[in-house]
Amino acid sequence: MVRPGTGDITVPGAGDSVLVAGGGVTGPAVARALLRLGVAVTVADGKPEARAKVADEVPEATVRDLDGFDAEALAGFGLVVVAPGFRPTAPIVTAARAAGVEVVGDVELAWRIDRAGAFGAPREWLVVTGTNGKTTTTQMLETILLGAGRAAVACGNIGRPVIDAIADGTDPRVLAVELSSFQLHWAPSVRPRAGVVLNVAEDHLDWHGSMEAYTADKARALSGDLAVIGLDDPVASGLRGEVTVGFTTGVPAAGRYGVRDGVLVDGAGAAILPAADVSPPGPAGIADALAATALAQAVGVTAAEAGAALAGFRVGAHRAETVGVVGGVAYIDDSKATNPHAALNSIEAHERVVWVAGGQLKGAEIDPLVARVAPRLAGAVLLGVDAEKIAAAMARHAPDVPVVRVVTGHDSPVSPVTSDANRSVGTSGTKEVLVSGDADAAMAAAVGEAARIAADGAAEAGPAPVVLLAPAAASLDMFSSYGHRGDAFAAAARGLGAAS
Repeated sequence: MVRPGTGDITVPGAGDSVLVAGGGVTGPAVARALLRLGVAVTVADGKPEARAKVADEVPEATVRDLDGFDAEALAGFGLVVVAPGFRPTAPIVTAARAAGVEVVGDVELAWRIDRAGAFGAPREWLVVTGTNGKTTTTQMLETILLGAGRAAVACGNIGRPVIDAIADGTDPRVLAVELSSFQLHWAPSVRPRAGVVLNVAEDHLDWHGSMEAYTADKARALSGDLAVIGLDDPVASGLRGEVTVGFTTGVPAAGRYGVRDGVLVDGAGAAILPAADVSPPGPAGIADALAATALAQAVGVTAAEAGAALAGFRVGAHRAETVGVVGGVAYIDDSKATNPHAALNSIEAHERVVWVAGGQLKGAEIDPLVARVAPRLAGAVLLGVDAEKIAAAMARHAPDVPVVRVVTGHDSPVSPVTSDANRSVGTSGTKEVLVSGDADAAMAAAVGEAARIAADGAAEAGPAPVVLLAPAAASLDMFSSYGHRGDAFAAAARGLGAAS
């Protein structure tokens, strides 16, 4: 068993005891892999429903309540594997360190097991991170690799735990690994074949403590053989690895990826595909395609192979997905835009927008986004715990744009378009609509308000506005996930069509 401070990296095996903290998606996957290695596994979680789920899925593991694990209780374990969301200051982490027990994440454990060849010959790791665009880039990368005949799989933050990808017997040779800043923080040894930092903007500062710490964790993706950086991003462009290449959505300098005469080109100037054929359209989609191509070329894929695969790629759900057109107004679900930087890319893809936003800002500043997109906004409908902060920014930077804030928790009826009886004026001069019911009901009211604003905007000169869910914030204050939030938006939009 590895011990902190020795400099040795070994894999737990028979006779070792490992505590897995967190029984969510990664917990059972880690437990299953460790059990295959003969390890005595204990999975701990503070939620009874999570413990019951683990006990059902992995009956060979011991399942315990996470509460009460102090340094003394941890002394019998050789390693603690934490779920990505555990902060460095979490009680279980503090107790483990006090007991002299190393703490790692599931990705770090997967890397060590893979390097040791415990489940087959080591794989090629291609790592994708960034504040925005991670999932689309990872999906593009997997599409390119499969199209080029590589045995590949997308895993990590995209949904499938990395440790499952290497331990389930399918034996992919290349891993397209999406990693969040949390996962990178808990994976200090990972040295990928190639890694990309797409961009770095304020996000999760409440977890990392500072922009510097957040950036440092992101930069761990560049610790391998090839570092790929987004040259258009002021932070990412300043990062470096052992060997560094960059991409830009503009005309590239020699040795860089970019767009020349309307065609994406690689570092050698070879054509990939026309920019007009990239999905999703716009600068963000082009940047993601260039990044995915650069990573794929690190394992021998050609520009032509990348272009052929990208020509057929279509973005996944909740990522700038048109979910309906009602009365000539398009309703677009970009619920994955969970921070201001992502929302900026989403809004700037359209000329006029009725913006549906709000949720948990996670310490990010909203004023720069509002100031930049104000000329494009035909209106804004806000909901969630930090809606008032966005409303205040709208009052400062877009005072002439109509703003409606949906306020929940009141005994007021909910309908697709709320009645004037439920309206008031909030502290930022915004209209407030009071609704009762759950998060889905609140979203239905928000979409109804957005439809009202869009109808007014469509009667004006210029292009008709789209109704765009680009929240600039996380979803867990109201919804179970960003997917739930997007589904609620889509259902509300379809409800408008059914009612018309």
